Amino acid sequence: MKLIEWAIVAALIFLPFATVNRIEVETQRKTLLTELRYNAALDTAVDDAARMLIVNASQQWETQYESDKRVALNKDEAIVAFYRTLYTNFGIADDSVAQGVLKRYIPAVVVIGYDGFYVYAEDEWTGADKQTERKPVWGAKKPYTYADPSGNSLSFTMDDFVLAYDAGSRSWHEGLRADVRQQTNIALLKDAERFEQVRRSTIVRAIEDKLAYRINKHNESVSRYGFSYTFTLPTISQEEWHNAVDDVGVLAFIQGIPMGGKFYNNYALGGSRVLKKPEIVGARKGNMKVYYRSTCDFSYPVEETFSSEKVAAQKGYMPFGCPLSPS
Repeated sequence: MKLIEWAIVAALIFLPFATVNRIEVETQRKTLLTELRYNAALDTAVDDAARMLIVNASQQWETQYESDKRVALNKDEAIVAFYRTLYTNFGIADDSVAQGVLKRYIPAVVVIGYDGFYVYAEDEWTGADKQTERKPVWGAKKPYTYADPSGNSLSFTMDDFVLAYDAGSRSWHEGLRADVRQQTNIALLKDAERFEQVRRSTIVRAIEDKLAYRINKHNESVSRYGFSYTFTLPTISQEEWHNAVDDVGVLAFIQGIPMGGKFYNNYALGGSRVLKKPEIVGARKGNMKVYYRSTCDFSYPVEETFSSEKVAAQKGYMPFGCPLSPS
């Protein structure tokens, strides 16, 4: 057999492998771009929700007491802003059917307040007409409560303010830890460092326990609609939880969206008071119009700057997430 014939045979043998490899690489590239777009959409939606969280209808409900974290929460405006931004960035702002499908992948949205938290999740009840109703609703406020072995109980907040029950004297006391410790015999109030550790761990555990319950209920619900994906509470880093318990904010989850050969799973946390108004950059990435925050380390040609992600999206720019920092 001549050399050229061997070459043709070799080409015929390896061509299918090269084709499959090229398809796989292209699929991975598209999956990565989709993941970046979804990440940016979720981050932006949570940030917009967190901003709306402290937009109050009346000035009399503004910051009270010594803490600027003690504010009235506008939960309804926050959840409207969250879904509005999410739908816009997913390109389904005018598609109610697609919106309903996307909601199935969101097991819970949490509003973290000064002295308690709320979970927005699907619930079921029987209406006045005896018909079963099912839709996402706000659950009751859950306080950050703790009880010690001596029978004392504490309700924590985002700072040193505490409501304490002294089992020994059967009395209630309210105020800053430094003041309340002098009025009670509760050991935890005497140790500032341990108080802070217990306060944080109590807030995190309360939120995690409630989320685990709501996600389990969500699994029961979506299984009725033929979903085979099992929703789980993601592992959240200590750094993220420290951010969560430092200020009021919004925590949201998206899980189970089919994406190439895997599922898209992510969560995002937005703090309402620590959010500064970022400069949004509109740039040209090849033939794509993308937007991202000015703090992102990109060198794409900048075409415009905007005051918000919403304005950038309205001008036809696509969200583009910041690259992950090297570990």
